[in-house]
Order: sequence, then C-alpha cells, then structure tokens
Amino acid sequence: MVRIKTKEATSAWIGLLAAAIVAGLFVGLHIHGYPVCWIAAVIIVLCTFSIVTFVALFLIRKYVSYKLKPIYSIVLSRDVHTKEILTELKDKKVENIGEELTAWADTNDREIARLKEAEQFRKQYLGNVAHELKTPIFNIQGYISTLLDGGLEDELINRKYLERAEKSIDRLINIVNDLDTISKLESSMNKLDMEKFDVVALAKEIAEQAEIEADKKGIKISVKGADNLPSTFWVVADKHYIGQVFVNLIINSIRYGKEGGSTRIRFRDMLDKILIEVEDNGLGIGKEDLPRVFERFYRTDKGRSREQGGTGLGLAIVKHIVEAHGERITVRSEPGVGSTFSFTLKKATPQEMK
Repeated sequence: MVRIKTKEATSAWIGLLAAAIVAGLFVGLHIHGYPVCWIAAVIIVLCTFSIVTFVALFLIRKYVSYKLKPIYSIVLSRDVHTKEILTELKDKKVENIGEELTAWADTNDREIARLKEAEQFRKQYLGNVAHELKTPIFNIQGYISTLLDGGLEDELINRKYLERAEKSIDRLINIVNDLDTISKLESSMNKLDMEKFDVVALAKEIAEQAEIEADKKGIKISVKGADNLPSTFWVVADKHYIGQVFVNLIINSIRYGKEGGSTRIRFRDMLDKILIEVEDNGLGIGKEDLPRVFERFYRTDKGRSREQGGTGLGLAIVKHIVEAHGERITVRSEPGVGSTFSFTLKKATPQEMK
C-alpha cells in the first residue's frame, strides 16, 4: 500500500531539491560579483520549498498515487482476494486498470478451475482404471497360484480354475480394448469412415449375433421399423462404429434385462435424420443415476455389473461415437419398468444414394 508518509516525504524531497537549485542560483550570482540581498534570497528559497512541496504533494495524490495505489494493493496484499480488490478499484473509478485486471482475473480463475477439474478427472480416471484391471489380474493370480500349489494334479480342480482364469483374461482383454477404443475416440486418432448403409440391416445383423446371450435369459430381440413393420433406412455414418453402438446397447439391455423379457430396436423417420431407439423392460435406472450413466466406469449397480463382466465403459463409448457423428444420445428410464436409449443418424440424401 502507498502510505501518507511516503507521499509527504517524496513531496518534501522535491521541495528541497527545488529550494537547493534556487539557493544555488543566488550563490552563483554572488560568486560572479552580482549584488545579492540575502534576506530576500532566504525568503525566496523558503517560498520555493513550500510552494513546490505543496504542488508536488497535490500532484502525487491526484495522479501518481491515484494510479499506483490500486496496483500496489494487488501486488502486495496477500489477504484480500483478487476479485474483492478489483471491485474496490471499480468503486474508485479506475476504469481502465479495473477492466483489464478484471478480465485477467476472470480468465485466470477459469483456467485454474479448468486445470483443477482436469486434475481431479485424471486422478479419478487412473484410479478407476487401476481398480478395473486389478480385479481380473488378482483373480488370475489366485487361480494360477492354486494350480501351482497342487491343484493342477486334481482333475476336478484344474479344469474349473483354468476356465475361471480364462474368463478373467477375457474380461481383462475387454477392458484393454474398451480403453483403447475410448482413447482413440477422445484423441481423434481414428477418423470416421463415412459411408451409406442400411442401418436396419446392420441392427438385425448385430441382434442375430447377440441371440445366444439373449437366449440364456430368455430375452427376445426384435428389430422393427415404423408402424412395427420391417423397413429400410439408409444413413451416412461410420458403419463399424455404429455397429459397436448397437453391440454395446443390445448387450447392455440383455445384461440388465429381466428373465423372459425383451429388447426392441425401433426406427423412426425424422425428415433429414433417423431416430433409433433401443428399448428394454429390465431393471431400469433411478433418477439420481440418469445424469451419470454415460460416464466412464460409472455403474448404477456396481457389484452386479462387475459380477456380470461389464467394463463400465460401454455407454461412454456409445456416447463418444454418437457425438463424433455430430449427433446426441439420450436415455429415459424408470426403475422396474425399463430403459430406452435414443440417438439419431443423418439420413442419406437421394444424391448420396446414387
């Protein structure tokens, strides 16, 4: 802070300098033989000191201190938040400095908040990855240790433990593959290979591949167009990635579906887009979980999901793929009733169909 003593002392030193200069002039005149009235000289020197000191103090208070004090306040103060200081500056009508520093502070605060959020996200992400990898690795380690400790000679044990180890290895591979996929999507390493294709036919193909899993729970998968009639809808998208969207959504509906339930894939014509819905009558999702279902590693039922082999990345991958196409995916759900995931794709134009 610029204190009163500093301003007065500075003014006094300026006044003394001016008085010294005037006194030096009188001495110079005397040395060169000019007659000098020393009483008048003393009076002039004192008047010079007083006037210059007063004027200097006035100018420092009005212009120099007026501009420098806010800057010193920001630089030297350690106990006052930047925004509070800037508010004080605005109240004192330091428009230019205040506006510039306000803009700087806002930008700085946003950047700090962004970096903190990124760091928190990084820690959570690494923690989740470590946790997901740790479970199958420890399982494999336990099974192999048991076999090495004598279980290998027991035919009833060795096959069972080898099969369990194989399942853990498959889960580990799935986690690594999903991590690789989502990493490429986020870093834009893989460009979309856009082409026109029949999205209904693709959905049927994926549904047929999932029938074995669905049959284990007695779940029926149906693919229907508008008015519950099979149809053909041509879209322009990356067929490989859209196929992965169907795989993840269908497997998800089977994993959380009820025994003897159903998974329905429906298509609706929305002028220049095709609306695709994957609906099940399974467990459903609570309102508190809906905003987070597309987060990586987030599970609405953690224990049940891990037991069923989910990586916690399926819906996050779906969201990234859909958004990479410039589209949106939404979900509506009710516990005990089921869930419906909806997304859109760009319809192929007549020119693109040629």
